[in-house]
Amino acid sequence: MNCQKSIRRLLCLSTLTVSLYSCGQVALIPRRVVVNEYVLGDGDQFVINVQDLEELSAKSFRIDPSGYIDLPLAGPVEATGLTIEQLKTKLVSKLSKYIDSPQISISLTEYSSRPVSIVGSVNAPGIHQLQGPKRLIDVISLAGGTKPDAGSRVIVTREKKWGTLPLPHAVVDPATGISTASLSLEDLMASKTPSENILVSPGDIVSIPKAEVVYVVGNVKKAGGFQLSSHTSITLLQALSLAEGLDRDSASSNSKIIRPAPGGDGNPREIPVNIKAILAGKAPDEPLFGNDILFVPNSGLKSASHRAMDIMQVALGAAIYRF
Repeated sequence: MNCQKSIRRLLCLSTLTVSLYSCGQVALIPRRVVVNEYVLGDGDQFVINVQDLEELSAKSFRIDPSGYIDLPLAGPVEATGLTIEQLKTKLVSKLSKYIDSPQISISLTEYSSRPVSIVGSVNAPGIHQLQGPKRLIDVISLAGGTKPDAGSRVIVTREKKWGTLPLPHAVVDPATGISTASLSLEDLMASKTPSENILVSPGDIVSIPKAEVVYVVGNVKKAGGFQLSSHTSITLLQALSLAEGLDRDSASSNSKIIRPAPGGDGNPREIPVNIKAILAGKAPDEPLFGNDILFVPNSGLKSASHRAMDIMQVALGAAIYRF
């Protein structure tokens, strides 16, 4: 009876595993670029028109390598790093001494080429030159999209001169002013939070790390490593399902999870788990995180006879599978 319950439980887990995989397949949903959000940079060209001011009537200007434009009456004006609206506000302030309430319009006519680094688990990593305003999804697409082994996060880094990343969890380095933010790749691609699909600035670094791996070794039918893909964790029973279940001579009640020490320093932590009790519903399922190892011993051996470091060496040599 217990055996039948265990088999039914594993079949349900297999179905859940397929569902998790299906949820990870997401489509690119483009978002229209709003020019007013575009951050100006060196080499951009635009036409400025100031009503009732002949010196600035339909005149074309290009931002020089130092980030400035030289305007009649207003003189040198720093433009790099500003949006169109911010530049208009600055010009209103400078020209107010010549005319009352200046009415200013600015039209972008030429975008400069802007280098953005896209690294990690993408099909065409490297420095990509962007023409015109591009959003985060756009640059991932320019890099050929993600590889099958892509992890669950996108990490964006921005230089101080382009301002802080407009994301709620951005962290700013107080020494350099560089801001960094980590986003969910799945949520970004599915446009669950459209505001996270930010405009990319010159010099931004977009990184998509490889997926972390959970290992299942010992007396299971398909020992190996299983990539977490868009998930940050799976449960012990899901991992066991991916490993196609227990061998019949396994001592599942003496299993253990080997969890690396944070930062890779110190000895790994050993967590005893009773898989037999979990399958019978008598113990809670356990979560497994990246680089965790689930070890299932042979019934003829004592679990304690296997040192954690030995188990880790076995896991590192195991085959890696996607799910």
